[in-house]
Amino acid sequence: MARFEGELPTELIQQFERLQLNTEKMLEEMTKAGAECVFSAMKASAPKVLKDHIVVTRTYKTPSDDGINTKVMISGYFVNRWGQTVPAPLVANVYEYGRSNLPFPKHPFLRKSFNKGQIESAMLAVQGRYIQE
Repeated sequence: MARFEGELPTELIQQFERLQLNTEKMLEEMTKAGAECVFSAMKASAPKVLKDHIVVTRTYKTPSDDGINTKVMISGYFVNRWGQTVPAPLVANVYEYGRSNLPFPKHPFLRKSFNKGQIESAMLAVQGRYIQE
């Protein structure tokens, strides 16, 4: 039976130890950076009435699978001209997809906000800071 013994450089072992200790913090910052990228794009392309209702949640850990998440969402309510309270996500849905029974064309702004390349580069920049340390 063949036998192999190898040694890793001390620098590499120390880098792995630092990454192991800071993994959760790094993932939190990575998701936050990606969410901030989407948030700024949504703010830029959203209709004027929705800009104040776009928020970024705090970073949290899901109990079911230990995933680390940060959400960009539309929250809050509007009071329409008849005095009814209307949820802001419903208004955003109408802007995004339009309506068929009233002549209100779609004005997509959500799908335009998710640029995969920008999000990945923002997240990889955070990851690079942790690897370089």
